[in-house]
Amino acid sequence: MEKQKRYLLISIMILTILISCSIDKNARIVKSKQEILKAEKDFEAAVKQDGLIAFAKFAAEDAVINDNDHLIKGNSAIKNFYAAKKNGNVQLVWTPDFVDVSASGDLGYTYGKYTYSVTDSTGKTKDFNGIFHTVWKRQKNGEWKFVWD
Repeated sequence: MEKQKRYLLISIMILTILISCSIDKNARIVKSKQEILKAEKDFEAAVKQDGLIAFAKFAAEDAVINDNDHLIKGNSAIKNFYAAKKNGNVQLVWTPDFVDVSASGDLGYTYGKYTYSVTDSTGKTKDFNGIFHTVWKRQKNGEWKFVWD
């Protein structure tokens, strides 16, 4: 009988540990999703304020951007790419509709709708609407930076 009680106690302890680990994992995932969503909103706010050059601030060192089937690789290249563009006549706004994160909590992605507006020399604005997809990676310092956009 004593042996059965010991097995029961051990089983209860193991079950408690497993449930605790599951709760911690779920809490970590929820927290990571919130952090990615905040990074996405901060990213959009920075682009509104500073123009497209703000992409470099949110890009990881090894980030890649797909610009009309042309890949811009690396944070420095992204910064140079947007610095060379005339950003005064463009506006970019977007809304993430979905965010998810890996079970490990270090890689996530968002997608949603964007509007890219260009104003020509006559003052006429043309809007281009589409769907964006961004992959985010937690950096060693805990910040989220995009690795694909």
